[in-house]
Amino acid sequence: MESLLILFEVLAMLFLAYSALGWTLYFMQPSFLYKPRRDVTYTPDELGLDFENVFFDTEDGVRLNGWFIPAKDAKFTILFCHGNGGNIMHRLDTINIFYDLGINCFIFDYRGYGKSQGKLSEQGTYRDAEAAYRWLKEEKKEQPENIILLGRSLGGSIAAFLAGRVNPCSLVLECSFTSYIDIGKKFYPYMPVQWFSRFNYDTLGYLKKVHCPTMVIHSQNDETVSFEFGQTLYKAANEPSRFVKTFGSHNDSFLVSSDIYKKAWTEWIEFLKKHDQKTDSQMVS
Repeated sequence: MESLLILFEVLAMLFLAYSALGWTLYFMQPSFLYKPRRDVTYTPDELGLDFENVFFDTEDGVRLNGWFIPAKDAKFTILFCHGNGGNIMHRLDTINIFYDLGINCFIFDYRGYGKSQGKLSEQGTYRDAEAAYRWLKEEKKEQPENIILLGRSLGGSIAAFLAGRVNPCSLVLECSFTSYIDIGKKFYPYMPVQWFSRFNYDTLGYLKKVHCPTMVIHSQNDETVSFEFGQTLYKAANEPSRFVKTFGSHNDSFLVSSDIYKKAWTEWIEFLKKHDQKTDSQMVS
């Protein structure tokens, strides 16, 4: 009888510890997911690039900040939805690559990041991307057939969400996960993540509603978002689609694999030009 009592006490303590961990994960999720930086110390000026420092408003009245970096004789413009850490200044290396490739880039900070106002939320990030897309169309007069939505890491889910609601030229997902719950299960396989999840970010579900050309870029060495996530997203993408395998860590694969990365973008831009011409000819006929 005494041994049963001890066993019961041990099981009760384990249950309480397990529950405590679960509730801690529940309440701490926003700080785990969003890691914003407020200070914007560097700008494209550091690279000798001309840029527009712009402010624009979301539908729910939040003031956001972004940079528009024009490239010479550019046909396409990238709307860059960045990852969960830092702010737009931490993407200067990527911005420089796009400039050298002759692609305009509009990168913005989500609410709560950099100089953007507001309080972070999942729905808020979706509204932020919609506002950035709207700014491109209204202020820069960019046509949807010339806008490429790029989402890196967390930004992949935000870009996929937007792509399913507008009609962009293309969607590019870089080092992105299939869903917030899926990546939670990867890090906490011993927890019922779906019970404690406060976020959705269902990239895979959003992607099924996307009908523009899609390119998926993922590093086989990604230590944060496993390579298998990129493969799954690629398999779910509607045609035409392309998968590009890179090397390096989650945060630097575009630099470690710079030759592969630049080649992939160059070929994708050429493909989009031909795809656009083919679509135009079909509409005429």
